[in-house]
Amino acid sequence: MDAQGRGRADDIDPADQWVLNPNTGEYELRLAPSAAQSSVPGPRGTGGRGRGTSGAAGAAGARRTTPARRPGAAAPGDDAPSPRRRTGAPAEAAAGRRGRRPVPKKAKGKKVLMWTGGSLAFVLIGASGAAYLYYEHLNNNITSVSDDGAGTGGFSKDRAINILLIGTDKRTGKGNEGYGDKNSAGHADTTLVLHVSKDRSNATVLSIPRDLITDIPDCPTTQEDGTEKVIPGKQRARFNESLGQEDRTPSCTMRTITELTGLKMDHFMVADFNAVKTLTSAVGGVDVCLAKDIKDKDSKLDLPKGEHTIEGEEALAFVRTRHSVGFGGDLSRIELQQQFLGSMMRKLKSNDTLTSPSKMIKLAEAATKALTVDNEISTIKKLADLGAELGKFDTKNLTFATVPVDDNPAEKVKATVVLKEPQAQQLFAMVRDDVSLTEVKQQKKKEKAAEAARLKGSKAPASEVRVRILNGGAVAGSAQETLSWLQVQEGVTKSENAGNAEQPLARTTLEYGPDEADQARRLAEIMGLSGAALKPGKSVTNSQGVPAMTLTLGKDFEGAGVPLTTPAKVPEDVQKATADKVECAK
Repeated sequence: MDAQGRGRADDIDPADQWVLNPNTGEYELRLAPSAAQSSVPGPRGTGGRGRGTSGAAGAAGARRTTPARRPGAAAPGDDAPSPRRRTGAPAEAAAGRRGRRPVPKKAKGKKVLMWTGGSLAFVLIGASGAAYLYYEHLNNNITSVSDDGAGTGGFSKDRAINILLIGTDKRTGKGNEGYGDKNSAGHADTTLVLHVSKDRSNATVLSIPRDLITDIPDCPTTQEDGTEKVIPGKQRARFNESLGQEDRTPSCTMRTITELTGLKMDHFMVADFNAVKTLTSAVGGVDVCLAKDIKDKDSKLDLPKGEHTIEGEEALAFVRTRHSVGFGGDLSRIELQQQFLGSMMRKLKSNDTLTSPSKMIKLAEAATKALTVDNEISTIKKLADLGAELGKFDTKNLTFATVPVDDNPAEKVKATVVLKEPQAQQLFAMVRDDVSLTEVKQQKKKEKAAEAARLKGSKAPASEVRVRILNGGAVAGSAQETLSWLQVQEGVTKSENAGNAEQPLARTTLEYGPDEADQARRLAEIMGLSGAALKPGKSVTNSQGVPAMTLTLGKDFEGAGVPLTTPAKVPEDVQKATADKVECAK
């Protein structure tokens, strides 16, 4: 860091300017008032950072968010006043005694996690909060582009958080033109969906294969001159074409993810090759493990079997490697990247990083320069607030999973993949319904014993199940479709269509009388109803004049034969790993 970045013109390590406040147990940046000080770097022009625009920022005409100078603040070149101390903070030590840092207190779990936020993208957020005293300087580091209304408008503390993380293969930045395809607009080469649960007890990271065939919707996109252009959608396209191609911006990838998974994104972050290099160097390297020697001529990775600490160009080579691991394709590379991200998160949350002010300052600088973010989180304060939320879950409850896919049956030479059903939809449903992919105690408590008990016990034969079917908000014709399916395919012959319900329902319910519990359990098994859908109550009289249950198809009903129960376990074909475990690349 240069003298201006330190806030002093002499040779003082930034770490030596952090002083422990005994009243709060936190470090604060102190600059001696007796010495002359230069101002905190003021806002720079668009070329001030001297680097290529990150990822999709180039395609989007990325703009830098520059806050207005506060009244009375020093203009660039003025002598800045000393930073104010917190109320009750002790007076500074004499200048001659500043060469020695106080012994850091032991990290205190969540308090210290407020410094970091989370992992890769998470840490990039949280680290910015750690260096809040460089507020204007760090704000000027941030590059943002519009989300074009594709997101929720911003995360909220009272609901789950969904963040789209994109790694672009655009060859911007020093030294990256050597990787080939230097004039490409870039693609969504690596795409992750980070879902943090509402109670912040767990998180899931979904990896979306770049070669997945999907539909890209129409994308309203803000142009460099501020005008809006609607980029036409594309049917059955590679997922990675949702960014960069035909001037698509990250907001288009956002819309594609929502179309694919049903998840509405709160924010996006885009990283280019330089992000991997600078961030790994800022934390002192990331530990990885190889189960075999790897020498990949394409990624330029050359490492022997065993454990290694990698950073910079070597770290970039590691996450780009695919031909020398697994089956040699993109899916094998995804597993490698998940191992890398889990290791990086462990490093970022370790005391070695959290208790080192000098590392935190370097990380803050690297983090704010590394990413392009959406306009809803384009300031340090917003990033720090988000980072505080992301830092609440334990790494053992962070699960990486890859969307289940099959080879594209339409291709003779296999180059792309398609969703594997029903496993993919089951996985998407679990994430939408905030179901943890890990064994989390808080999640188990949500399962009410009373609801589970309703599904236990004897079941009547399908031929003895009597039920009236009402449409309570499902697609028109759903009651008749369900009636035909139950009678013809499932043998529930004593069923009838009773028309529309008086009031629409959000969720499908089955109400039954005290003597019909065995019938209810059988119908629940046939239709895939949860215990929560079963409502003990009263029976009704059907057209034959005998007691019957009432099945009301709610807005959640997706069709006859489609289960309405959210899976409690991850489908067997879903590849997953947790961030707290060390795995060796194979």
